Amino acid sequence: MNASQPSLYWEDGAIVTVDQRVLPHTHRQLRLRTVDETIEAITTLAVRGAPAIGLAGALGVALSAHRHRRPDGTLDEPAVRADAQRLAAARPTAVNLEWAVHRVLARLGEGRQAVLDEALAMLREDAEVGGAMVRRAADLLDELLPDRPLRLLTHCNTGRLATTAVGTALGVILELAARGRVAEVLVDETRPLLQGARLTAWELREAGVPHRVCVDSAAAAAIATGLVDCVLVGADRIAVNGDVANKIGTYGLAVAADRGQVPFLVIAPESTRDPALPTGAGITIEERAATEVTEFAGTPVAPAGTAVFNPAFDVTPGELITAIVSESRVHRPREAAAPPPGTDLPDDGQLAAEVAAMSRALYERDWMPGTSGNISVRSATDPKTALITASGRDKGDLTARDLVAVHAETADPLASDGPRPSAETAIHAAVYRTTDAHAVIHVHAPYATAVAGRWAREMAAPGSGPAPLPLRAFELLKGLGLADPAATHVPVFPNHADVGRIATEVADHLQDRPEAPPALLIADHGITVWGRDLAQARNRLECLEAICRLLLLDTGNWPARPAPTPEGTPA
Repeated sequence: MNASQPSLYWEDGAIVTVDQRVLPHTHRQLRLRTVDETIEAITTLAVRGAPAIGLAGALGVALSAHRHRRPDGTLDEPAVRADAQRLAAARPTAVNLEWAVHRVLARLGEGRQAVLDEALAMLREDAEVGGAMVRRAADLLDELLPDRPLRLLTHCNTGRLATTAVGTALGVILELAARGRVAEVLVDETRPLLQGARLTAWELREAGVPHRVCVDSAAAAAIATGLVDCVLVGADRIAVNGDVANKIGTYGLAVAADRGQVPFLVIAPESTRDPALPTGAGITIEERAATEVTEFAGTPVAPAGTAVFNPAFDVTPGELITAIVSESRVHRPREAAAPPPGTDLPDDGQLAAEVAAMSRALYERDWMPGTSGNISVRSATDPKTALITASGRDKGDLTARDLVAVHAETADPLASDGPRPSAETAIHAAVYRTTDAHAVIHVHAPYATAVAGRWAREMAAPGSGPAPLPLRAFELLKGLGLADPAATHVPVFPNHADVGRIATEVADHLQDRPEAPPALLIADHGITVWGRDLAQARNRLECLEAICRLLLLDTGNWPARPAPTPEGTPA
């Protein structure tokens, strides 16, 4: 394969790709001209590797768009959407496929050429993403394991064949080899289809990198006996908490690497992350045909009728992973699962990990951009203590060690060193000392932030305190746990430069109103909610943000400004 030629591309109305089923002995190109041919290529592993099948799926939608024409020449959108649904379901574990199909499908209303243009843009991006990703991972290894050639172990195939140009984990190995940092690569054979022995060994031979094929069942022994400095793998789906689905056998490698204290790195683009998936427990694991195990090259190797367990993937817990490296960041889920300094009690360590995972999930929603927002929870062992996200920390990479222990009702930090709580901790403390809350979430969710700013401007009355936002006749109000879910008033507080002043106003408001809803807005500064635990607080956040979205979309439902009082201010 010419190093300058991608392994998958578009040419004259067809998808052109390398047939990975016949490598390394035969180099054959496939020209896929229909959606059915594309699906067959994906399901039979002629095209494989999470990024590559995503791109094939995107181009498959383009194929469909170019072929489904009504008699009058217009695009048959329902037929294309039906094909897109079939493409997205071709392999259920890899999130890249569904992501890519939905991305190009979003352009369908602009016409068939727009769909193709989007798919071609994704092909170009793949090379850029791959280059940034492998350089970032190679730089990380230069820090973790400096000053010596490395003995690396990899699983399955994660090179150019699994993407279109650069690769993921194997791309990192080739980048390290170019830097003179590779002594040898152990290539897991990767049963039952031998993607390692057939494809990875072939790519390494083409690149001239020293390597040996390793029997899958010998990999743990190789790690234990000191033959491996680092394990590098790819991923097919990554949950918010850092759990990773990858080719079957990855979990066992991670366990061996953890016991052998060998770094275990996952290299995957951001498109492999599933922001809607809290943990790996929700990942659908594809199970392959029994004949992949009971036969070898068409020859039976097991008694006829033997039952087979043949999952294509397994899930590696984030706590076993040293780092997940993408084109834009390094995420360390092992550190995220560790308790913050000073909270060595198991229960509080778990709470801290849950807070960190939730902050990363809300970051993925663009509700905690950059370092903004904060989440807190009362200690499981001492309700007078709260754990809150530290000031100035990127919420997309937050770990359990980025939490600070504070006095729940005064906001005073309980340690003199380490990360510091943000000034907004005072607002959390105001909620804790006036309610029975055990968790508080403050985010910059877009609709709530916009509603708060608009209402504050309409109700502008300097020095008058919070402006009550009337909400009524929303079914979603039930999600706030109100005594009367038919209607409520959510206070909108002025955004004072002095956060302590906001906290004082919040405390005064809640102290006088025990029936107040478990939520408040701050003008142009987001939404704060609370509940008996993190799950309830997040549910209330989702409900109020959805209500604010409806308010902005349905302008006829915008609350009327209350009539002024005799003193001239709104009632």
